[in-house]
Amino acid sequence: MAIPLLEYAPKSQNGRVAGYEVPNEEQPRIFSTDNLLSASDMDALIEAAYRQIFFHAFKADRERFLESQLRSGQITVRDFIRGLLLSNTFKKSFYDLNSNYRFVEHCVQKVLGRDVYSEREKIAWSIVVATKGIKGFVDQLLDSDEYLENFGYSTVPYQRRRVLPGRAEGELPFNIKSPRYNEYYRAKLGFPQIIWQTIVRSYVPQEKQPKAGDPRNFLAMAQSINPSVNMPQKVSPLNIDYDREVPYRQLAGIR
Repeated sequence: MAIPLLEYAPKSQNGRVAGYEVPNEEQPRIFSTDNLLSASDMDALIEAAYRQIFFHAFKADRERFLESQLRSGQITVRDFIRGLLLSNTFKKSFYDLNSNYRFVEHCVQKVLGRDVYSEREKIAWSIVVATKGIKGFVDQLLDSDEYLENFGYSTVPYQRRRVLPGRAEGELPFNIKSPRYNEYYRAKLGFPQIIWQTIVRSYVPQEKQPKAGDPRNFLAMAQSINPSVNMPQKVSPLNIDYDREVPYRQLAGIR
């Protein structure tokens, strides 16, 4: 008998209240198959799905079979999101390198488009991961009323209600606020590393760099020359006859 989902109270009001703010650049762009006009729109929708789930997909990370099914109409956007969440790339990048609590936080942010309400919600979904596995957890997220009401079968999930009233700036994007690795795995993988630079390097703009024939180009060569010269003779001032050594100039007509 499967353990039912632990009840938790929604404490965050930002994602559950309708917004009446004036749209601006912080408003998310919605990608949906309901309003596709050209093949390039489908390409943009697929890229948006990769950004939402993977943040960035390299060529080796792309799911070509799923893309082909989505383009031909064999699967919905919701099925495409399910395929990305169950892919080897997502498992290696998020599930294998995080605890269940951290993995739940990532999935709620990416799939439901909001932060977790509380630690109790993390525990509730972590129990689902432990008892039903990743597939059961993903299916339960995508089958939830919250996902179907906000995104349905044809819309790519996005971060909902990033604009907060009374603040100069809205919420940070999830990929910046929640790094892929937590502190334990970042230390285990050896990053970030602090590199101490002992040599001070200076940058000289191109217009200030010496041109051909500039004497500054030969300064190092001139400093490397060590010419041998005769040392000055040390003569005591007591032995100098100033009357004889100082030249005397006679005026004309004076003897």
